[in-house]
Amino acid sequence: MTRSWGSCLLLLTILVALVASTDPGKNKVKVLRELKVINASNANVKQCLWFAMQEYNKESEDKYLFQVVKTVQVQLQVTDRLEYFIDVEIGRSNCRKFSNSTENCAIQENSKLEKTVMCSFLVGALPWNGEFMVMKKQCADA
Repeated sequence: MTRSWGSCLLLLTILVALVASTDPGKNKVKVLRELKVINASNANVKQCLWFAMQEYNKESEDKYLFQVVKTVQVQLQVTDRLEYFIDVEIGRSNCRKFSNSTENCAIQENSKLEKTVMCSFLVGALPWNGEFMVMKKQCADA
């Protein structure tokens, strides 16, 4: 009986320690520099947007590639990484997804195939390591 009581006490202690160690405040990412609007021509922004579009086209079920029509706004926040909040208008191009050449793609102007989408991407980057990750993506037909 004493042995089972001791085991229960040990399990209770472990449970309390686990609950205490899962403090939600400890898991928050510390913001080192608040959101600031930056220029879309920044080299890191271009890399992040290229990466985000690669991911978008990979996940898209459309037969055609989408390309950036217009960059609306870019904001940067510094945490444990560079976080780029990128708002863009993208459009369906005339290049099919699995074609070999994507250099001469133009936005569709044929009324049946024309499609534009407004997207907001949150891209986390450690550009000095070549690491990029789409942390959040929200798109809606324009």
